[in-house]
Amino acid sequence: MDTGTFRGIITGLLILAFAGITWWAYSKRRKPDFDEAAHLPFAEDDDEFANRDKSASQNGADSRKRYSSKNKGDRNT
Repeated sequence: MDTGTFRGIITGLLILAFAGITWWAYSKRRKPDFDEAAHLPFAEDDDEFANRDKSASQNGADSRKRYSSKNKGDRNT
């Protein structure tokens, strides 16, 4: 088996893998999963605010201060 034949076999396997992944991604039974994943950024924000309000009422402290550390900015001002 020479190098050209080996490269041809590898190329054929990669084309088959690409076609398989493309078929899997665009199949109709995957659509509900992808639709749910597309809405995750919006659902995550709602859950974060709900958990924040719940923990503030349980602890008696304003938990927004704890979450504001994500945006630190300049600490000298």
